[in-house]
This record gives sequence, structure tokens and C-alpha cells, in this order.
Amino acid sequence: MIDFTLTDAQQDLKERIDAFVAEKIIPYETDARNTAHGPTDELRVELNALARDAGLLVPQLPTEWGGMGLDHVSTAVALEAAGYSPLGPIAMHCAAPDEGNMNLLVKVATEAQQDRWLAPVARAETRSCFAMTEPGGAGSDPTLTTTAVPDGADFVINGRKWLITGAEGAGVMIIMADVPEGHGVTPGATMFLSAPNAPGIEYVRPLDTIDSSFTGGHWEIAFNDLRVPAEEVLGAVGEGFRYVQVRLAPARLTHCMRWLGGARRAHDIALDYARKREAFGKTIGKHEGVGFMLADNEMDLTQARLLTWWAAAALDRGGKGRHESSMAKTAVSEALFRVADRSVQVLGGLGVVDDTVVAQMFREIRAFRIYDGPSEVHRWAIARRILGS
Repeated sequence: MIDFTLTDAQQDLKERIDAFVAEKIIPYETDARNTAHGPTDELRVELNALARDAGLLVPQLPTEWGGMGLDHVSTAVALEAAGYSPLGPIAMHCAAPDEGNMNLLVKVATEAQQDRWLAPVARAETRSCFAMTEPGGAGSDPTLTTTAVPDGADFVINGRKWLITGAEGAGVMIIMADVPEGHGVTPGATMFLSAPNAPGIEYVRPLDTIDSSFTGGHWEIAFNDLRVPAEEVLGAVGEGFRYVQVRLAPARLTHCMRWLGGARRAHDIALDYARKREAFGKTIGKHEGVGFMLADNEMDLTQARLLTWWAAAALDRGGKGRHESSMAKTAVSEALFRVADRSVQVLGGLGVVDDTVVAQMFREIRAFRIYDGPSEVHRWAIARRILGS
């Protein structure tokens, strides 16, 4: 049976988040602490307090970690509502990279690691970051040049990473590094847990990017003989790429969920403008050129929502969701970019200034088409699966 009707619980959750974002969060969008490198930690903490008071902090987490224990489809409903403001996911602590990192730590970390690293992040006392991408590689084609060499009871990590979201000021860093052969342990990509201010971690530079919604911005960092105790290996040595899939398939979908809310916001602003702005004797929405763009937006938003729910339902049925999430991430990111682009066009000059949030949504959603795998890589993976090769 296929039913696209929200349950009473899902509808209630949607309405609660809609009201919270509209009344409490959107007024903060013009706050001076909402910078070109993302909201400051001071602003994040203030917003987290509002969400905590509203009972909406970390809704995506299991109940034992303070969340609502939502399934993936209900999470889609919640995160779309949160994403109506770029500060919504920050406030509710369901933004990237924390949402994906918390999901990974819930599933893979030992009890001791969860107590040390996950618990303060789940309480929004601190943030997290995921250090995988490297300059010139180790993104979509994850060939790691960062190494982790065993040395007694430690691993010594050397290398360089970039586009590490939220690195500065985070409380825990998940590091992907290659354990070379010939050291008496299983070789291969491995995940490590470290304090981001540990000796041996150098913050090379903040990166100026087109997006600006992530607390802490994006950083290039270097590891210079960083020592990580063996007990801080996340999961098993040599199994890092397997754990990446644990993290990335759901995380691709949560990006779709959040930016679906953002694209809907851009469309709503354009729609309201088209109803009021007059040109050539009538409101511009009554001109076919504008009306057709709004109609195309409505179709793209609806198709994106249904595709996201479909992929989320595959995870709820116990599947790994790799194929479904690849299709959703590709199709949804491109559809939402079309929505944002048309919304800018409908607004005209107003669409390219920051008097509304539409220009930011355009920039954010353009970046979304790159991270967690660009469309071309996902199309390649989809083709390989359907060809059986």
C-alpha cells in the first residue's frame, strides 16, 4: 500500500516545527552573529536553547540520546520543516555535519566513546566535524593520502584535509586516514576520534565558500604527527569505508530534507512577490513567463518531496539505501536548484540582493549539488548498479 498522507503524529510535528521556525528562528536571520562563515557558536547556543525549551532539540536521535526516535520518513517531515530557515537545523541541532556524525556514533562507537564524544554533542553542549575530504582528492574518489601509522599504543596521523565543516570550535573530530601495510594491523581506511584542539592539528585557513549556513564554516587543516590512542579507533581498523556508507546514505537524504524546506521558502517568497508586483498592467504572476516558472517550482518541489520520502522508506524497511539515496540526492539537488534559480528570476533585482533569504538559498543549494557526492558520481554509481557491473 502506498499512502502519502501524513499520520496525525507527523502532522502535529510538522505544525509544531513550522510555528517554531516562523515565530522564533526566522527573526534571527538578520542577526549580526549570522556571518559569512556561518552562525557563530554564541548564536548557535542561543538558538539551541530555544529548541530545547520547545522540545524540538535533536528530534532525529533515538530517545535514549534525547531525541524523538523518529523513523526516516518522519525525520523527512521534521527536517523539511526545520529547513524553512537556514538557521532552523542549527537551532534544532539536526544540521550537517552534526546530524550525520551523531548517527554514525550511535551505530558504531563503543560505549566509552559514546560517553566521551557523543553525549556532549547530543546535548548540544558542543559540535562535531568529519575530516575526510583532501585537497585534490579523497572526496568523491576517496583515495586517502593522510596516513595513520601504528606506534606502540597510538596511531600517528599525518596529512592534510580541507572543506572540513565546523572544524574550529568543535568538540570532536572524526578523522579518516589510511593505515599502511606492513605494521602488523589490518591496513586500509580507518576512522579515528580526536579532540580538534589536540597537539598536532593545525588550522591552516578558513575557506571562503558560496554557502554560509554551517556553524564554524569550512576549514583546511593539517595533521602533523597527531597521536591518537588505539582505543579511539572508531569501529575496526581498515573498515573506514564501510562506516562511511553507514553515515553517508542517510546523510545524503537529510541534506535533501533540509534543503527541500529551504527551496520551499524561496518559492513561497517568489510566489508572494508574483501576487503583488505589477508590470505591464497586471501582477507578474499572471504573465505566463512568470506563472509557468512558479508552476514548474510546484512540480519540482512535489517530486523532490516524494522521491525523498520514497528513499527514506527504503531505509525504514531495513535496506541500506545506497541506490535510493544516490537517485534522491542527484534528482532532488538538481530539482531544488531549479526552484531556487527560478525564484531568483521571479524576484528579478530583489533576487540577487540579501534583502530576502532567496539569494542565500540559491548559493546554499548550489553547494548542495557538490557535497556528499556530485551528480556525476552518483549517476556513474547508479549506472553501474543497473548494468550489473
